[in-house]
Amino acid sequence: MSLPTLSLAAPATAKGPSASRRHGRGFWMVALAFLTAMAFSTVPTPLYPLYMARDGFSTFMVTVVFAAYAVGVVISLLLAGHVSDWVGRKKILIPALALELLSAALFLSDSSLPVLLVARLVSGLGVGMITATATAHLQELHAVHRPGGSRQRFEVVSTAANIGGIGTGALVAGILAQYVHTPLRTPYLVFAVLLLVSIVAVALTPETVEQRLVKPTYRPQRISADHGDRAGYIAASAAGFTSFAVFGLFTSVAPGFVAGTLHHSSRALAGAIVFAVFGGAAVAQTLTNRLSAPLKARLGLLAQAVGVPTLLVGMHTANLAAFLIGGVVAGIGSGVLFKAAVGTVAAMAAPAKRGEALAGLFLIAYLGLSVPAVGIGVATRAVTAVTAMTWFTGLLLVMLAGVAVLFRRSRAR
Repeated sequence: MSLPTLSLAAPATAKGPSASRRHGRGFWMVALAFLTAMAFSTVPTPLYPLYMARDGFSTFMVTVVFAAYAVGVVISLLLAGHVSDWVGRKKILIPALALELLSAALFLSDSSLPVLLVARLVSGLGVGMITATATAHLQELHAVHRPGGSRQRFEVVSTAANIGGIGTGALVAGILAQYVHTPLRTPYLVFAVLLLVSIVAVALTPETVEQRLVKPTYRPQRISADHGDRAGYIAASAAGFTSFAVFGLFTSVAPGFVAGTLHHSSRALAGAIVFAVFGGAAVAQTLTNRLSAPLKARLGLLAQAVGVPTLLVGMHTANLAAFLIGGVVAGIGSGVLFKAAVGTVAAMAAPAKRGEALAGLFLIAYLGLSVPAVGIGVATRAVTAVTAMTWFTGLLLVMLAGVAVLFRRSRAR
């Protein structure tokens, strides 16, 4: 998910036109690696119904496997997401990509439930290291290649690689699973090759952090909610939770809903729906970049409030078009609302504590990614998928109303 850049390290400077060109090429190589890693994180998404059909997994077990990924991301964000500011970007990116490659190897080695859980946990650990580091590396490479230039290229490319990559992985995996003879192996083989290429590409990219003679004493990323506007921080955190709740829905149980409730078993279709949702989020984040945070928050809340009920109508009526439209609108709302949350927290926090403020935001957001999805999985053990989604929609609408009230109180203060 989209993560802002907050580099506290001293960036290395290019010396001469040839060095600047190297940074320009490095920008695109890191973007490719970033996109590949984020795409790999959603390769299992359209494959979950195949695991369910072959091994008898329930929707609940699918959400548990997905939650292992979110746990890995949170652990990594807290323990390693900030370390590249001290040791350099490449020293974090290359091991993180290697973790993604290890995850692919685990998926290929065995498809039993314990291995799937470990593979998703390892993938989450890698992604937690990559998101902050790759975004910072892109920003610094862009700044050296185009000193004094607009940040627009960096912002568009980083968003496309991050959010767009998540959708791309599901789309590619869905198409491969639909048209190859070994759908539970080929997608991982393809991405294993791409991850190897990404490791080589990052290794050839210029470093942008100057080595320090004395490195700071290691400590986990600090988290704090005390940043001068507690109501605004709580509002932004709640917005992050609700935004990621929708993202978690589409990267865990939505493909199963498409196959079961809507009776469309195509893996390519499942991947295309996830791609449409995250593609809509990425485009919306880019197009609304110049809007103020309050306006983004209102647009995001409205789109989510319209999109998720429309999606639910599609499930009640077994209407694929309504499900897809609702999903895309909800994805747009989630992308814009989370962008507003990040902007709000970044603006209120003092520079020295901005990392702590955003770490807290992302911790709560990733709880939103996993907890509601697991809740839906638990509910489907007792009720139908449609009923579980009805409960989810009702709770989400209540949370959205609460977020709106909190933002209003924060602005009033």
